Amino acid sequence: MTNKVQYADDDVTPLKRLFRMRLPSLMIGLVLGLFLSLITSGFEKVLLENVRIAFFIPLIVYMADAVGTQTQSIYVRDLGRGVAHFHKYLITETIIGIFLGLLASTLTFITIITIFKSTELALAVALGMLIAVAVAPLIALLVARLLQIEHTDPAVGAGPIATVIQDTVSVVVYGIVATLIIL
Repeated sequence: MTNKVQYADDDVTPLKRLFRMRLPSLMIGLVLGLFLSLITSGFEKVLLENVRIAFFIPLIVYMADAVGTQTQSIYVRDLGRGVAHFHKYLITETIIGIFLGLLASTLTFITIITIFKSTELALAVALGMLIAVAVAPLIALLVARLLQIEHTDPAVGAGPIATVIQDTVSVVVYGIVATLIIL
């Protein structure tokens, strides 16, 4: 048994092995995605109170995923080049996540106030966005790092696993914030 990471390489790795390497993280994503659907149903009361809350779930989930994917792509690329320093990335990407969260939430707040004329809705979406985007780099880095520690190719597993974790965090955070503000 080797402790080396076996990297996926579509040019040389046999198709059957590529499939076996990708399948576990996708199955984890499927199970956690079904769990996320159940979690979302737990916010039925606030969604019934103000259906406009649902309009912004895709936006918050997308922005957090996009920020996390950027972080993860850069970190995994640098891991492959042997130049990634986890603790430095953790600090830098946390700062970037906070600033991106502040920017996205401010622009979102202004847009929702302008279009929907609802301070409650704008505040719920903006706070949900801020928190989801701010924590996205942390989730992306932690998942990639854990896979690296487990000698699993982070390029194969980190994306699907971090995405479903980030989606769950985004929906839970937004659901809680919306519930606290709207109900």
